[in-house]
Amino acid sequence: MLLTELLHPEILRSLAGAGHGARVLLADGHYPASTAVGERARTVHLNLAPGLLDVTTVLQVLLRAVPVESAQVMVPPEDEPEPPAIAEYRSLLAPAPVQSLGRFEFYDAARSPDLALAIVTADTRTYANLLLTIGVRAEGTLRTR
Repeated sequence: MLLTELLHPEILRSLAGAGHGARVLLADGHYPASTAVGERARTVHLNLAPGLLDVTTVLQVLLRAVPVESAQVMVPPEDEPEPPAIAEYRSLLAPAPVQSLGRFEFYDAARSPDLALAIVTADTRTYANLLLTIGVRAEGTLRTR
């Protein structure tokens, strides 16, 4: 039995094999995961029903499992306001830097050979996509009983 709250076997396997600099895509329910994901990445579908599991919920669990060095978000065109999900991500990820990318720049970044894992959620919010870069484990962070 695992002590971590992250129990999904495919996600655990992918994260365990991903090292410093590897990327993890958290995609909303609108994301074109069949065409805009790196060819070496494992894709895990958590989109059982619309809205049932969102990117924020998955992010909160992942942040307790892996260190995040930086992140990238997909932003709408300049004439549209920034979606609330992005402010939420910035808050959860602080102090890690969060870079804004346009839609097609984000797709290109997600097609990177460094993408280890793509998690497709049922998030119905628009522009709720997030690309994480895994950092390094800080010294002294080994949990013991």
